[in-house]
Amino acid sequence: MIKLFVTDLDGCISYPFKSPDWEAINLIRELNQLSQEQEEVPKLTICTGRPFPYAEAVAQWLDIRLPFIFESAGLYHWDGNRIVTALKSTDGELEPVNRMREWLKSDVIPDYPGVIIEFTKMMDAGVVCMDVKIIEEIHRRVLDKVDEIHPGMEVHATDISVNILMPGNDKLQGIRLLSDALDIELSEMAYIGDSSGDVPALKHVKLPFAPKNAHETARQHGRVLDYEATRAVLKAYREIIEYNRKGGFG
Repeated sequence: MIKLFVTDLDGCISYPFKSPDWEAINLIRELNQLSQEQEEVPKLTICTGRPFPYAEAVAQWLDIRLPFIFESAGLYHWDGNRIVTALKSTDGELEPVNRMREWLKSDVIPDYPGVIIEFTKMMDAGVVCMDVKIIEEIHRRVLDKVDEIHPGMEVHATDISVNILMPGNDKLQGIRLLSDALDIELSEMAYIGDSSGDVPALKHVKLPFAPKNAHETARQHGRVLDYEATRAVLKAYREIIEYNRKGGFG
Protein backbone atom coordinates (compact mmCIF):
# COMPACT_ATOMS: atom_id res chain seq x y z
CA MET A 1 0.00 0.00 0.00
CA ILE A 2 1.31 3.43 -0.97
CA LYS A 3 0.54 5.77 1.92
CA LEU A 4 2.20 8.96 0.69
CA PHE A 5 2.58 10.59 -2.74
CA VAL A 6 5.39 13.15 -2.91
CA THR A 7 5.66 15.60 -5.80
CA ASP A 8 8.33 17.97 -7.03
CA LEU A 9 7.14 21.44 -8.08
CA ASP A 10 8.94 22.99 -11.08
CA GLY A 11 8.36 20.79 -14.12
CA CYS A 12 5.79 18.72 -12.24
CA ILE A 13 3.07 20.68 -10.48
CA SER A 14 3.66 23.59 -12.86
CA TYR A 15 6.09 25.03 -15.38
CA PRO A 16 8.24 27.93 -14.16
CA PHE A 17 7.23 31.33 -15.53
CA LYS A 18 4.00 29.94 -17.03
CA SER A 19 0.41 30.09 -15.86
CA PRO A 20 -0.51 26.94 -13.92
CA ASP A 21 -2.95 24.37 -15.28
CA TRP A 22 -5.58 25.22 -12.70
CA GLU A 23 -8.02 22.54 -13.87
CA ALA A 24 -5.45 19.78 -13.25
CA ILE A 25 -4.31 21.40 -10.01
CA ASN A 26 -7.90 21.45 -8.75
CA LEU A 27 -8.29 17.75 -9.61
CA ILE A 28 -5.06 16.93 -7.73
CA ARG A 29 -6.35 18.95 -4.79
CA GLU A 30 -9.63 17.00 -4.84
CA LEU A 31 -7.77 13.67 -4.74
CA ASN A 32 -5.69 14.89 -1.82
CA GLN A 33 -8.87 15.89 0.00
CA LEU A 34 -10.35 12.45 -0.79
CA SER A 35 -7.38 10.90 1.03
CA GLN A 36 -8.99 12.05 4.27
CA GLU A 37 -11.85 9.61 3.63
CA GLN A 38 -10.44 6.71 1.58
CA GLU A 39 -7.47 4.60 2.64
CA GLU A 40 -6.60 3.68 -0.96
CA VAL A 41 -5.97 7.34 -1.77
CA PRO A 42 -2.54 8.33 -0.43
CA LYS A 43 -2.04 11.72 1.12
CA LEU A 44 -0.06 14.27 -0.87
CA THR A 45 2.93 16.39 0.03
CA ILE A 46 5.81 18.29 -1.62
CA CYS A 47 9.56 17.82 -1.91
CA THR A 48 11.08 20.73 -3.83
CA GLY A 49 14.39 22.50 -4.19
CA ARG A 50 12.58 25.84 -4.32
CA PRO A 51 12.54 28.15 -1.28
CA PHE A 52 10.02 28.01 1.54
CA PRO A 53 7.67 30.86 0.48
CA TYR A 54 6.98 29.25 -2.91
CA ALA A 55 6.57 25.75 -1.46
CA GLU A 56 4.17 27.06 1.19
CA ALA A 57 2.05 28.84 -1.42
CA VAL A 58 1.71 25.72 -3.59
CA ALA A 59 0.93 23.63 -0.51
CA GLN A 60 -1.98 26.00 0.09
CA TRP A 61 -3.18 25.50 -3.51
CA LEU A 62 -3.23 21.74 -3.00
CA ASP A 63 -4.71 21.75 0.52
CA ILE A 64 -1.63 19.92 1.84
CA ARG A 65 -1.87 19.45 5.59
CA LEU A 66 1.19 17.27 6.08
CA PRO A 67 4.74 18.55 6.56
CA PHE A 68 6.48 19.39 3.27
CA ILE A 69 10.07 19.69 2.05
CA PHE A 70 11.61 22.89 0.67
CA GLU A 71 15.19 23.49 -0.53
CA SER A 72 15.48 19.71 -0.95
CA ALA A 73 15.97 18.92 2.73
CA GLY A 74 14.17 21.44 4.94
CA LEU A 75 11.06 19.99 6.60
CA TYR A 76 8.26 22.42 7.47
CA HIS A 77 5.65 21.46 10.08
CA TRP A 78 2.40 23.45 10.02
CA ASP A 79 1.89 22.44 13.63
CA GLY A 80 3.96 24.89 15.64
CA ASN A 81 5.34 26.63 12.53
CA ARG A 82 8.54 24.55 12.86
CA ILE A 83 11.40 23.90 10.44
CA VAL A 84 13.57 20.80 10.84
CA THR A 85 16.82 20.19 8.94
CA ALA A 86 19.79 17.84 9.19
CA LEU A 87 22.10 20.89 9.13
CA LYS A 88 22.81 23.33 11.91
CA SER A 89 23.59 26.69 10.36
CA THR A 90 24.86 28.04 13.69
CA ASP A 91 27.89 25.71 13.75
CA GLY A 92 29.28 26.70 10.36
CA GLU A 93 27.92 23.80 8.30
CA LEU A 94 26.49 26.22 5.76
CA GLU A 95 29.62 28.34 5.41
CA PRO A 96 30.53 26.78 2.00
CA VAL A 97 27.02 27.51 0.71
CA ASN A 98 27.35 31.12 1.85
CA ARG A 99 30.73 31.38 0.09
CA MET A 100 29.24 29.96 -3.10
CA ARG A 101 26.38 32.44 -2.91
CA GLU A 102 28.80 35.35 -2.54
CA TRP A 103 30.84 34.10 -5.52
CA LEU A 104 27.67 33.89 -7.62
CA LYS A 105 26.78 37.45 -6.66
CA SER A 106 30.23 38.91 -7.30
CA ASP A 107 31.57 36.88 -10.23
CA VAL A 108 28.62 35.37 -12.09
CA ILE A 109 25.46 37.47 -11.81
CA PRO A 110 27.08 40.65 -13.24
CA ASP A 111 27.83 38.76 -16.48
CA TYR A 112 24.20 37.79 -17.11
CA PRO A 113 21.47 40.47 -17.00
CA GLY A 114 18.20 38.86 -15.98
CA VAL A 115 19.74 36.19 -13.76
CA ILE A 116 18.72 36.44 -10.11
CA ILE A 117 19.79 34.82 -6.85
CA GLU A 118 17.05 32.89 -5.07
CA PHE A 119 17.35 35.37 -2.24
CA THR A 120 14.97 33.68 0.22
CA LYS A 121 16.96 30.43 0.34
CA MET A 122 18.38 29.31 3.67
CA MET A 123 20.42 26.18 2.92
CA ASP A 124 21.35 26.28 -0.75
CA ALA A 125 22.87 28.70 -3.23
CA GLY A 126 20.61 29.03 -6.25
CA VAL A 127 20.21 31.15 -9.35
CA VAL A 128 17.22 31.42 -11.67
CA CYS A 129 16.91 32.55 -15.29
CA MET A 130 14.39 32.03 -18.09
CA ASP A 131 17.13 31.43 -20.70
CA VAL A 132 18.16 27.76 -20.75
CA LYS A 133 21.41 28.52 -22.61
CA ILE A 134 22.49 30.93 -19.88
CA ILE A 135 21.60 28.35 -17.23
CA GLU A 136 23.75 25.77 -19.04
CA GLU A 137 26.68 28.19 -19.11
CA ILE A 138 26.32 29.05 -15.41
CA HIS A 139 26.05 25.33 -14.63
CA ARG A 140 29.41 24.72 -16.32
CA ARG A 141 31.01 27.61 -14.41
CA VAL A 142 29.66 26.33 -11.12
CA LEU A 143 30.96 22.81 -11.80
CA ASP A 144 34.42 24.28 -12.47
CA LYS A 145 34.32 26.29 -9.23
CA VAL A 146 32.56 24.13 -6.68
CA ASP A 147 35.42 21.86 -5.57
CA GLU A 148 37.58 24.92 -4.93
CA ILE A 149 35.02 26.09 -2.39
CA HIS A 150 34.11 22.73 -0.85
CA PRO A 151 34.78 19.31 -2.40
CA GLY A 152 31.73 17.10 -2.67
CA MET A 153 29.06 19.80 -2.80
CA GLU A 154 26.11 18.73 -4.95
CA VAL A 155 25.22 20.73 -8.05
CA HIS A 156 21.85 20.28 -9.75
CA ALA A 157 20.42 22.10 -12.76
CA THR A 158 17.01 22.44 -14.35
CA ASP A 159 16.00 24.43 -17.43
CA ILE A 160 15.61 27.54 -15.27
CA SER A 161 17.92 27.10 -12.27
CA VAL A 162 21.25 25.96 -10.85
CA ASN A 163 21.38 24.85 -7.23
CA ILE A 164 24.37 24.06 -5.01
CA LEU A 165 23.83 22.00 -1.85
CA MET A 166 25.95 20.62 0.94
CA PRO A 167 26.81 16.93 0.39
CA GLY A 168 23.84 14.70 1.19
CA ASN A 169 21.49 17.60 1.93
CA ASP A 170 19.34 16.53 -1.01
CA LYS A 171 15.87 15.20 -1.69
CA LEU A 172 16.70 11.75 -0.37
CA GLN A 173 17.46 13.43 2.95
CA GLY A 174 14.18 15.30 2.53
CA ILE A 175 12.03 12.21 2.11
CA ARG A 176 13.87 10.55 5.00
CA LEU A 177 12.84 13.49 7.18
CA LEU A 178 9.27 12.99 5.93
CA SER A 179 9.53 9.27 6.71
CA ASP A 180 10.60 9.96 10.29
CA ALA A 181 8.01 12.68 10.84
CA LEU A 182 5.07 10.70 9.45
CA ASP A 183 6.17 7.16 10.39
CA ILE A 184 5.86 6.11 6.74
CA GLU A 185 8.58 3.96 5.18
CA LEU A 186 10.15 4.90 1.85
CA SER A 187 8.76 1.57 0.62
CA GLU A 188 5.28 3.06 1.24
CA MET A 189 5.93 6.21 -0.81
CA ALA A 190 5.55 7.26 -4.43
CA TYR A 191 7.49 10.19 -5.89
CA ILE A 192 7.40 12.18 -9.12
CA GLY A 193 10.30 14.32 -10.30
CA ASP A 194 11.76 15.69 -13.51
CA SER A 195 15.43 16.61 -12.96
CA SER A 196 18.75 15.40 -11.59
CA GLY A 197 17.89 16.80 -8.17
CA ASP A 198 15.01 14.33 -7.94
CA VAL A 199 17.08 11.23 -8.72
CA PRO A 200 18.18 10.47 -5.12
CA ALA A 201 14.52 10.32 -4.07
CA LEU A 202 13.34 8.48 -7.19
CA LYS A 203 15.90 5.73 -6.56
CA HIS A 204 14.67 4.94 -3.05
CA VAL A 205 10.86 5.09 -3.06
CA LYS A 206 8.52 2.23 -3.95
CA LEU A 207 6.89 3.88 -6.97
CA PRO A 208 8.99 6.46 -8.88
CA PHE A 209 7.43 8.49 -11.69
CA ALA A 210 8.72 11.01 -14.22
CA PRO A 211 6.67 13.30 -16.48
CA LYS A 212 7.10 13.27 -20.25
CA ASN A 213 9.05 16.53 -19.99
CA ALA A 214 11.59 15.09 -17.52
CA HIS A 215 15.33 15.30 -18.13
CA GLU A 216 16.96 12.02 -19.18
CA THR A 217 18.57 11.55 -15.76
CA ALA A 218 15.14 11.44 -14.11
CA ARG A 219 13.58 9.36 -16.89
CA GLN A 220 16.13 6.62 -16.22
CA HIS A 221 14.87 6.21 -12.66
CA GLY A 222 11.10 6.61 -12.92
CA ARG A 223 8.01 5.24 -14.66
CA VAL A 224 7.77 7.75 -17.53
CA LEU A 225 4.24 8.98 -18.17
CA ASP A 226 2.73 10.12 -21.47
CA TYR A 227 1.78 13.48 -19.97
CA GLU A 228 3.73 16.60 -19.08
CA ALA A 229 3.98 18.50 -15.81
CA THR A 230 0.66 18.93 -13.94
CA ARG A 231 -1.22 16.39 -16.03
CA ALA A 232 1.53 13.87 -15.32
CA VAL A 233 1.18 14.42 -11.57
CA LEU A 234 -2.57 13.89 -11.89
CA LYS A 235 -2.01 10.73 -13.97
CA ALA A 236 0.52 9.40 -11.45
CA TYR A 237 -1.88 10.07 -8.56
CA ARG A 238 -4.64 8.13 -10.33
CA GLU A 239 -2.26 5.26 -11.12
CA ILE A 240 -1.17 5.06 -7.48
CA ILE A 241 -4.80 4.88 -6.34
CA GLU A 242 -5.44 2.08 -8.84
CA TYR A 243 -2.26 0.34 -7.67
CA ASN A 244 -3.53 0.45 -4.08
CA ARG A 245 -6.98 -0.83 -5.02
CA LYS A 246 -5.66 -3.72 -7.10
CA GLY A 247 -2.62 -4.54 -4.98
CA GLY A 248 -0.25 -3.76 -7.85
CA PHE A 249 -0.15 -2.73 -11.49
CA GLY A 250 -2.30 -4.85 -13.79
